[in-house]
Formats: sequence, C-alpha cells, structure tokens
Amino acid sequence: MKIAIKLSTLFGGFILLTLTAGAQNQSGADSTGLPGDHFSLQGALQLFQQSSSIEDFEKALNTESNHVNNLDLNGDGEIDYIRVVDKADGDVHAFILQVPVSDNENQDIAVIELEKTGEASAVIQIVGDEEIYGEQVIVEPQEEGKNEQAFMSFYSAAGSGPATGETMLDEMPGLVVNVWIWPSVRFVYGPVYRPWISPWRWRVYPAWWKPWRPFAWHAWHPLRVHYHRPFAIVQTHRVIRAHRVYMPYRTTSVTVRTRHSAAVGRYKVSHSRTTVTGPRGNKATVRKTTVKGPRGNKATRVKVRRH
Repeated sequence: MKIAIKLSTLFGGFILLTLTAGAQNQSGADSTGLPGDHFSLQGALQLFQQSSSIEDFEKALNTESNHVNNLDLNGDGEIDYIRVVDKADGDVHAFILQVPVSDNENQDIAVIELEKTGEASAVIQIVGDEEIYGEQVIVEPQEEGKNEQAFMSFYSAAGSGPATGETMLDEMPGLVVNVWIWPSVRFVYGPVYRPWISPWRWRVYPAWWKPWRPFAWHAWHPLRVHYHRPFAIVQTHRVIRAHRVYMPYRTTSVTVRTRHSAAVGRYKVSHSRTTVTGPRGNKATVRKTTVKGPRGNKATRVKVRRH
C-alpha cells in the first residue's frame, strides 16, 4: 500500500512538472535573453523531418511563415539567412546551420547530427551552439505518450527511486526514436545524394528570399510553442560519431560573441554545473539554476545527474 501511494505521488509530481513547463513556454517565462530565444531547435528538427531534400530544408528554415527563425545576430534590423552545410563521413552526417554575419564571419546556430545504425535504422539529434544558447542544448525526437511509460519503467528499475521528481526527470533514460522513415533521411542515404553545401553567403541570397523584421519576444514565442511537443530536450549525446565529425568545423563569430557577451555571462552565472565525487568514487553533475519568481524573489533549483 505504501509503495502504491509513493508511486502515485511521484507520478503526480511528474505530470505536474510537465504541465508547469508547458505553462512557462506559453507565457514566455522561459526567456533567457540569449539569441537562442529566437531560434526553435524543435522547429528546425521538425522541418528537417518533413523536407524531401536538404535544399528544401534550407528553404523551409528561411520561410517566414514557418516561424522557426527569428534571429538578427548582427542587429541590422533584418532576419538572418541560415545556410546549411553537410559535413559527411561515410554513414555519418553533420548538417551545420550557419548564419553569414558579415563578409568574413559566420556563426553556427546549431548542428543536426545523423547516423545510420542499421540497414533500416538511424538516429538523430540537433545541438544548439553554446554561443547562441549559453550552453549546448540537445533536442531529439520523442514518441508521444511514451514519457509516462519510461517514467514507470525507470521507477520500477530504480527501486525506491531518486529523492525528487526533478532529479528523476533529469536522470530518466530517453527513448531513442528510429528516424529511418523520415523523407529527408531516406534522401540523404539514397544512391544519388551528394553532401549539400549551400551556395549562398553574405549578401548573396536566393531570389525568392526577402528578409523580414524580427518579431518581439512576446509575439515570437507563442508562434513556436507548437513545435515543442514531438521533441524533447535531453542531456545525453547519443550521436557520438557525427558530433566528432562536426567539432573540427565549428565556426563562431567575434561580432556575435561581443554583442551578446553580457547576456551569455549572466546566463552562465545562473546556470552553473559542478562535478562532485561521492564516497564510493561515483561522480555526479550538480546543476544549479537561479530562477526569479513572479514577485522578484529568487530561488535555486538543483538537478543531479549521475555518471
């Protein structure tokens, strides 16, 4: 009886946390003040899922009505064009989403990392660049309705479970989704595909593209919320080989770093990570986040992830 009550309480806490996160997304309370507030990683991954080719994907990214891109990194009052470059190594692909900031500077926004894992299976993640998001942010597809099942399975395997629902959510293993059926993935692994390198650069853009003025945060945020449901922010790099392929090509802009250095600095101060070693030599990452309440009072939220 006690076990059933405890399980019910923890499961209720899980649902409450999920609903609270959704409410924050709708209200705009999760704004960080960073450039990443104005680009939807979830939306980019959904556009990739729906596209028939990488060229089509690049066009979709830069289509105003899709509400994925609201970036103005150089502050010229116009939306930035995002080019896509595929760095490939065999069955591994790293699709770099990059903004030409000036004649001689580019800034990576994110990278979509894709690996073939079998004859008819593949895994994918999108990783937001830390210059844009303050830290690497990893998003992957999720199967709707599976979160509760994963929670129950994890709780059963863990026995008494972690101390708090928030810790459990941070440690709970994700469900890897096979993306082989995505049209874009089948296209990339087709016999005629050659790694896509966008022909466009600073002030040389396709004739169909016309930049628009960026939306203010309160107007922009509700437009991208619908992308959040089929995708989840996770803590683990699952696409290891693709990430290694990407890292030597990672590109950052001094202009972007300088312009947003204050906001990035504030974010990193309020989102600190510390690795601690337990009495048995096991390690865990403690993440402390300072959040401001509706009346201006501050609180510290702690998440623990065991290694």
